[in-house]
Amino acid sequence: MLPDTLHTLPQAERFAYAKLLALVTRIDDELTIDEMAVFEQRLGTALLSPNQRKDIRDYLKNPPSLESCLAELGPIAGRLALRDATLMTAADGHVDPEERAVLDAIAGHVGLAVETVDSLLEWVLRGYDWMQEGLDLLNG
Repeated sequence: MLPDTLHTLPQAERFAYAKLLALVTRIDDELTIDEMAVFEQRLGTALLSPNQRKDIRDYLKNPPSLESCLAELGPIAGRLALRDATLMTAADGHVDPEERAVLDAIAGHVGLAVETVDSLLEWVLRGYDWMQEGLDLLNG
């Protein structure tokens, strides 16, 4: 599990974070197993009520607008959402131009330079390499 403070944020902020991640899963109209795994893991960290989790799952079918998601995000939840949206968009091995545009929009909304997105993408790739190295060690 990623170390963060998501669970300490107010419930409305956690819901806005999860709503944005639901949107991110639908940007390229593909929902891969890898993206869904990241989404479910991060949704669990948000500690939402059962009703809120149902609402978020509805957003997987009918995504909200990016503008509505960003309007509800505070700076801390927005930065955590940027990190986790980067994980999700890179989970399938590539970041589509539409996904990159959303990552850049989130970064701008929380006052970060687009170079931060580049750094986050590099961080994700290092993490995937690290995880693969662990599997390689187990497989001899």
